[in-house]
Amino acid sequence: MIKCPPYPVFLLLLFFRIFLAMAQNTTIPINVGVVLDLDSRLGKIGLSCINMALSDFYASHSNYNTRLVLHTRDSTRDVVVAADAATSPSLRGSYFFRIAQNDSSQVRAISTIIQAFGWSEAVPISVDNEFGEGVIPYLTTALQEVGARIPYWSVIPSKATDGQIVAELYRLMSMQTRVFIVHMLPSLGSRFFAKAKDIGMMEEGNVWITTNGMANSFSTSSSSVDIDNMQGVLGLKTYVPNTKELENFRARWQTKFQQDNPTILNVKLDVFGLWAYDAAWALALAVEKVGGTNFSFRKMNSSHNSTDLGSLEVSQGGPELVRELSSTRFRGLSGDFSLINGQLQSSTFQVVNVNDNGERGIGYWTPQNGLVRNIISTRNTNRYSTSNASLGPIIWPGDTTLAPRGWQIRPNGTIKVLVPVKVGFEEFVTVRHDFSTNTTKVTGFCIEVFDAVIKALPYPVPYEFYPFAKPNGKIAGRYNDLVNQVFLGNYDAAVGDITIRANRSLYVDFSLPFTESGISMVVPIKGKHDAKSTWVFLKPLTWDLWVTSGCFFIFIGFVVWFLEHPINEDFRGSPHHQIGTSFWFAFSTMVFAHRERVVSNLGRFVVIIWCFVVLVLTQSYTASLSSILTIQQLQPIVTDVNLLLKNGDNVGYQAGSFIYEILSQLGFQDDKLRTYRSAEELDELLRNGNENGGISAAFDETPYMKLFLATYCSKYTLVEPTFKADGFAFVFQKGSLLTLDVSTAITQVHEAYKMKAIEAKWFKKKASCSNPNTAGSYDTLSLDSFWGLFIVAGVASSLSLLIYVAMFLYEHGHILTCVDSKASFRTRIREVLRAYDQEDKKSKKDNVQGIAAVESSPNTNCLCLRRPSRSRHPNKIVPEIVLEEEGTTCTQPSELNPNVQATQEIECGIELTAIT
Repeated sequence: MIKCPPYPVFLLLLFFRIFLAMAQNTTIPINVGVVLDLDSRLGKIGLSCINMALSDFYASHSNYNTRLVLHTRDSTRDVVVAADAATSPSLRGSYFFRIAQNDSSQVRAISTIIQAFGWSEAVPISVDNEFGEGVIPYLTTALQEVGARIPYWSVIPSKATDGQIVAELYRLMSMQTRVFIVHMLPSLGSRFFAKAKDIGMMEEGNVWITTNGMANSFSTSSSSVDIDNMQGVLGLKTYVPNTKELENFRARWQTKFQQDNPTILNVKLDVFGLWAYDAAWALALAVEKVGGTNFSFRKMNSSHNSTDLGSLEVSQGGPELVRELSSTRFRGLSGDFSLINGQLQSSTFQVVNVNDNGERGIGYWTPQNGLVRNIISTRNTNRYSTSNASLGPIIWPGDTTLAPRGWQIRPNGTIKVLVPVKVGFEEFVTVRHDFSTNTTKVTGFCIEVFDAVIKALPYPVPYEFYPFAKPNGKIAGRYNDLVNQVFLGNYDAAVGDITIRANRSLYVDFSLPFTESGISMVVPIKGKHDAKSTWVFLKPLTWDLWVTSGCFFIFIGFVVWFLEHPINEDFRGSPHHQIGTSFWFAFSTMVFAHRERVVSNLGRFVVIIWCFVVLVLTQSYTASLSSILTIQQLQPIVTDVNLLLKNGDNVGYQAGSFIYEILSQLGFQDDKLRTYRSAEELDELLRNGNENGGISAAFDETPYMKLFLATYCSKYTLVEPTFKADGFAFVFQKGSLLTLDVSTAITQVHEAYKMKAIEAKWFKKKASCSNPNTAGSYDTLSLDSFWGLFIVAGVASSLSLLIYVAMFLYEHGHILTCVDSKASFRTRIREVLRAYDQEDKKSKKDNVQGIAAVESSPNTNCLCLRRPSRSRHPNKIVPEIVLEEEGTTCTQPSELNPNVQATQEIECGIELTAIT
């Protein structure tokens, strides 16, 4: 059987029964049965296309031996029960060939559109037959893969009355979901959209997507679809590439059809006619390959067949014909023709938008590339697009270009929000009812957070608060009862200090938490003085600051000694004396008691910088030590829950809270548990203590405890967090589409620092409670606080050293260059250091005029002492004094030790005695 696409008005079912006519001529006629609804336009179109296909085929293949002979029957719209599902994916068979797109092939395209616009729910609307039902399982799976769900499946009877259609539309109107996927044939679909328009469901905010069952007929006058009732609808059409062959056929077909049907005007060829043309062409090819022999017939086994096709006879040559059809490949009018497992391989769809008097193409969907604007430009890419930016501009129902959010809150647009009525901790939620005006005012931290979150949504959400109270204003129940009211559908949401709990999440949805999580313990604090500690004087500074300070004291002492040693008698003397003086001078600056004079300008510069550093350091140390010795350090009396259990102490929790279950699970007996309703009651219980009927500790969620400590920080402290909890959140009905958007808005409020401002407004702290967790504490001074000062002192000292060394080498560089060239580098350095050490002494000795005069004029005459030689005095060794620049040599007798050998060298820089 070869099946062309069905239609409710047009039923085309090609099934063939082949007879072998052993004739004397050269062609073999193959009889083919064609069942069509000949009273419909589409039936006439289909028959016309089949006839033209065979005519064109044999005109171009005149040498073929076989000829298909058509035997047409009128279906009278009820030939086969299964005809309504010809495109249904559930219809299968080894001899069944579907020359049409499988309905399941378009579910991925639909799910991609849903994903592209961020819609999380969609309602399928289908006819109640195999055609409508067969696609639903595939559609459900495809939507789940993109994170969308089907909250409801609407089924319309195939012969539904207008009343039945309207009743179902009103049911859809009462739902939150506003995305509808329509899968039905044009005759029923046209009536459905007409009624949808009548009751206002084609207005702004609604999304309608039709499958190709209707979309393929948008542009044909043969369809019963009224475009005026479908403004703004999106549709998936089978994509047919426009070729010259197709254009030529359209022109020939239009002329031929008008000649055969002169009473039918303005008929356009659609994809169903093209599939019928290609189906006839494929069958003619396959029959020619099989030939006209070995055909006999037998009855089908119809025991498991759901249609009357089981009464037909089948050819014994059927398997061979099936193989030939499956291997047939050619370029048809509808595109590339190929059959795999009896299914036409054609999965590209065009996305159209119904506007004005017809459809407008806005893009395409392909299995490889997803949504694309131009199908030609994406043939060489493998990127799969799920962005609505890949589509052209869309005009939605209501004549708007703003994409609908895909759901509505309530039919009247206002959500009902339930809030708790509290006795204590009213900073979170406060309900005040004015009986004179019969109005209720709801305020508090949670309420203001909810207001900020709603304002952060990308669309307006009107809401109204309803207190969870009895007619007399008293509390109507516990928080679980409040949450249950949302589950029952009496309210859309609940706002307040409502904690996310696993058992509650089974029935309602929670947004992201808008407060920090955790269950904390509050305990009294006791005072403790650190003044009795032996090493208390070390506590003001951290160890790294102590070490750094000590190193800098030593470094500054060395720098001052180095700068002052050559010219300052206070820094000269024996090595031990100089070391002691350096250390004394450096550390005495700590109390500004240094008595040594500083002579050099560089030394004075270093000392001034260092004294400033010492001043800042000592003052900070004094202040910190004073706080340690005078301020009482506050410590919690208990930090371990197990110790409370071991001692059998009483503990408290807020009345009506789930904390009771947690404490019971920990092992606290009921007679050890005390309840409180307000911060004042909690203070009284803790103040009385365990011995006087009070409590040793209280357990509650961290936001409550921080609010409590904002007032009572001087008496109690918080033990962070003892147990896990998920924090406060907003409650919505299960599956509510507000939940995701509200959670996103909560994140935006946090990131915009609005939450900090709201917390500061409602959780005001006393002036003495700026930090409730660290009341009475002190901060140890660390290196980070003084790092800049040490850098300044280090840079100033190092720079002074470099300047002094540069000046010294400039004045005494001749010592390095005038020493005998055979002297080692070590010897040269030793002479430089000796010059540094003896600089002051040489400047004071005026009796050595010869050498002093030379040394006082550096860089003029280089003075060198050469090897001693014998002179006219045989018993004396006379050194030669050479002025190398002038090129003269002076030899004078010297009273040197005659026992010194003649070969002994006299090194440069030696101190000479008087010359005789």
